[in-house]
Amino acid sequence: MKSIWGRIGLGALVLVLCVLVAGMVWEPFAAREGQVPASSRVYTAEIIRDDFGVPHIYGATDADVAYGVAIAHAEDDFFTLQDVAAMARGRYGAIAGQDGAQVDFMYHLLGSRETAAREYPRLPADTRALFDAYATGLNDYAAANPGEVKLDRLFPLDGEDIAAGFALRQPFFFGLANVIGPLVAGEPLNREQGPAIPGVSPDGEAKPAEDTVSPVDAADSVTVASLPIPMGEDAAHAGSNAFAVAPEKSGGPTILISNSHQPWRGGVAWYELVVESGEGWHYAGANFPGSPFPFLGHNEHLGWTNTVNTPDMVDVYRLEMDESGTRYRLDGEWRELETRTVTLPVKLGPIVLPVRRDVHRSVHGPVIVNDEGAFAVRYGGIGNLGQLDAYYRLNKATTFDEWQSILARMDIPSTNFIYGDKSGNIANIYNAAIPDRVAELDGKPVNWRGILPGDDSRLIWPGPVDYEALPRYTNPASGWVFEANNNPFMDAGPGSDLSQDDFAPELGIEIKDTNRGSRGWRLMSEAERLDRAALERIKYDTGYDRGGYVARMLMEVAQSKPRSPDAKKARRMLSEWDFTADGIGEADALALLMIRPFMGADYQNGEWPDAKEELERATEHLMEHFGRLDPPMSDLLRLRQGEGENGVDLPLDGGSDTLRASTLWDVDDDGRLSVRHGDSFIQWVEWLPGERVSSRSIQPFGSATTRPNSPHYTDQAALFVQHKLKPVHFWREDVLAHAASRKTVTSAR
Repeated sequence: MKSIWGRIGLGALVLVLCVLVAGMVWEPFAAREGQVPASSRVYTAEIIRDDFGVPHIYGATDADVAYGVAIAHAEDDFFTLQDVAAMARGRYGAIAGQDGAQVDFMYHLLGSRETAAREYPRLPADTRALFDAYATGLNDYAAANPGEVKLDRLFPLDGEDIAAGFALRQPFFFGLANVIGPLVAGEPLNREQGPAIPGVSPDGEAKPAEDTVSPVDAADSVTVASLPIPMGEDAAHAGSNAFAVAPEKSGGPTILISNSHQPWRGGVAWYELVVESGEGWHYAGANFPGSPFPFLGHNEHLGWTNTVNTPDMVDVYRLEMDESGTRYRLDGEWRELETRTVTLPVKLGPIVLPVRRDVHRSVHGPVIVNDEGAFAVRYGGIGNLGQLDAYYRLNKATTFDEWQSILARMDIPSTNFIYGDKSGNIANIYNAAIPDRVAELDGKPVNWRGILPGDDSRLIWPGPVDYEALPRYTNPASGWVFEANNNPFMDAGPGSDLSQDDFAPELGIEIKDTNRGSRGWRLMSEAERLDRAALERIKYDTGYDRGGYVARMLMEVAQSKPRSPDAKKARRMLSEWDFTADGIGEADALALLMIRPFMGADYQNGEWPDAKEELERATEHLMEHFGRLDPPMSDLLRLRQGEGENGVDLPLDGGSDTLRASTLWDVDDDGRLSVRHGDSFIQWVEWLPGERVSSRSIQPFGSATTRPNSPHYTDQAALFVQHKLKPVHFWREDVLAHAASRKTVTSAR
């Protein structure tokens, strides 16, 4: 009898081991096999790193430079580059588990690979050459450093893989996740002015979402309510500032200030670089992991920066389905709903689980089926990968007319562009591939913010509006333009601002303002001259205007009736607060903790926090970790990265929605706030008449944010917290004078 049970036990153990081994090895073999770029050319690039480790990449051709960009970036942050590559292959769940599987679901739902396969071959040959060279650089680095590779068979990559990464990520910069996430989860959509939302009853009350639909439910625990996909500026706390000043207002140069607010680590953290080729590509700026070219910065002639805008770029259609659930009605005819089953890898400990999910598509776009029905989603820029070529051409533009003609192609789906050049031109373009919607149908206005009927093809717009329909400023009389994610009707000052009445409501242009927007507009408008000193004061301003959500929060705090003596004291302190986050006032730390949830609610039209509860929460936090309500704000707010010789733990200023931005943070075990999002890559560019362009820049950490042993892991942090910038060595003789290392890299074939 014992031998029988022993054999059964042994068999069960063998079965468990087989399942475990299968779970550990199946995913790489099931994955789409990578392809080496078709080109057989050999690439050669020179990489010179300056005192701060910033790579300056030179090559005979643009493709040589792109190869060098990949090598240099991999040397500094191959860890993140692999995450981005896995997203572009639909395999991120095999690295990041359930969070990664959510990204993979979006990859399949949006048809990112299909878009890349269709559109990449249509790009100009020199653009494709750039992407193939970049992929080759990543492949060569992976082959030379196999111990750093996180996922089997992730490499080789080709240009189409890099393009698929763009196709996946580009829609999330204008908030697509805010629509798709709730639809997938069967939760209410929070769309301003939009009635008839799934999950919301006719009287506006939210229905409980008891049986939500999730893209992955390994252990029934994964939703897309908070996608970890790189989405640019955090959806709930969007940020970025930008300034451009004409010579007559500055008293000398054209000034362009790029003040982006991005995560300080990960897939949309800025990476600074300078590129120069024998084919006329010479540009200093920053890119995101997975890009062969900078997204913002300057060349010899001109430059630009970006801020996120939030026009209504997404439309939702309710499909009329037949009884089988496989066909939908359009223009009186039944059409087959495209459905395919995909396998999502979900890493769970040492094994990777295969999770099967169906993804659907109609002629409108991706389709989400939940308990309320079937909903198709269509968004600006859908199916278009022209931005891969547009950014490349913008890098090499030499005049404002040429630069604007590229932007006018409407290939870059969103983000404001703030521009300056050596001729003294400045501009602010509300760039967005806004759907070309009809205002009326059959004599009735169309509510594009609501749920549209999916059975009428007249509501399926063919593409974006014309460039001429967008708000834009060119050389305004004020002599300056400014942007801080505010509405585009407060960007150039009194007498120069555009009027909201001049733009059609179906464009869906946001009309909300931010504290940064209103305060920056006022400070810029009040300045007689916007020279370097004045702009530095404005850029690093830590104040809040005495209005909007901050004023409402303080009013409700004053009216609250807190329970504890500490909270009552905190209420009094806030009543005397000076509306700054400069770290000087006794209530600054308290106000810092209070403001962020109210800002998030205001930005996202979310549920307004309870002032008394937030006051109690902030009070308890300060008393628990500091034993007082008035610790110096710099003791609370910290710039932290790593430990040991290259680690830093430095004081910060600024707050959520101040021009000096410390927007998002993690709460560490000691109660300190470790900032992870806010002022990130800052670049200050000046063109003086008759002189060559010059610029300065700074990052919160350094050029090698995932290499703790690198001297450039945190070597910019001390300057960053002191509001200082370092020089950008744009010209080769300056680079050689400040070279810390120099080498030549050549492709393996």
